[in-house]
Amino acid sequence: MKVTLKTVAEAAGVSIATVDRVLNRREGVRGATVEKVESAIRQLGYAPSSLAARVQPSSSKFMFLLPKGKNPFFMALESSIRQLGEWLPFKGATFDIRHVDIFDGEVLAAALRDVHHANYGGVAVTALDHPSVREAINALKAEGIAVVTLVSDVPSSRRDRFIGIDNTAAGRTAGSIVGRFLPGRTGKVALIAGSLALRDHAERRFGFEQVIAQDFPDVQVIAVREGRDDPARVRTALDEILREHPDLSGIYNAGAGTSGIIAALEASGRSRSIICVAHELTDENRAALIRGTIDAIINQDAGHEARSAARVMQALTSEWSILDDQERIRIDIFLRDNLW
Repeated sequence: MKVTLKTVAEAAGVSIATVDRVLNRREGVRGATVEKVESAIRQLGYAPSSLAARVQPSSSKFMFLLPKGKNPFFMALESSIRQLGEWLPFKGATFDIRHVDIFDGEVLAAALRDVHHANYGGVAVTALDHPSVREAINALKAEGIAVVTLVSDVPSSRRDRFIGIDNTAAGRTAGSIVGRFLPGRTGKVALIAGSLALRDHAERRFGFEQVIAQDFPDVQVIAVREGRDDPARVRTALDEILREHPDLSGIYNAGAGTSGIIAALEASGRSRSIICVAHELTDENRAALIRGTIDAIINQDAGHEARSAARVMQALTSEWSILDDQERIRIDIFLRDNLW
């Protein structure tokens, strides 16, 4: 069967004009609609020769620099990156992945400098806000290489675009949830981050403490610890906090390593009396949310971020326009009552 614009439109549940606008990267189409149309295009294998010719960027080789380790969110992100070739707009493009210790600014900067020597058209990097990283990004831009920061930003650099959620808003959301969930809206709360040198974690802390101070004056933030997103280190940090503060009422984990939070709370026997807010709807976090150990999860869509980074890098190396609505990453909030 010949696949036409009409076939795609019917599969996506939209008009032919909408499919045409998506294919030609025109403004005025909501991000969710673009995703539906692209999904229909991929499933049907619709590939007119005019589109295939138009979507070829000046360079079809791109790099993703991701953190080392077993962070479940980044494992999901990596899985989505490896599936990019299945999406029509990315056929013919190469998306390589390199794992780096992003907590070490000099190591990450060296990895960015390596991109310059490998003939990449663009790089997406989970970035540390560090002077050497900023300078490495600026050097890539000076050589005409597209740079997007992914999940964590370096806004003082010359990077082209940040792909991720509004992390200050995410921190404010966490503060609002913790404050409202506390009995009498009073008590002691603790915050654990991976590293406050990571811009996303620092912004989450800022937003959290800001809303607690403004809206919940009887809530006290009594501890801020770094766990480098390592479950064992995170558990050790929370074990110490629980010993030092037997009257702890809440915990916000602004980074990863949440399995350490879960283990510490459940081992203490206080998992149902301490309000806990964490990030990312991983399988383990989902199970803890259902059990009641975690009270709320703030989530970002790893698949959307992978596709957005790829679309933006290709747009920056071609004549594509960037559709802001399509590339906006939402903050999702999950309680055990609204899991899907």
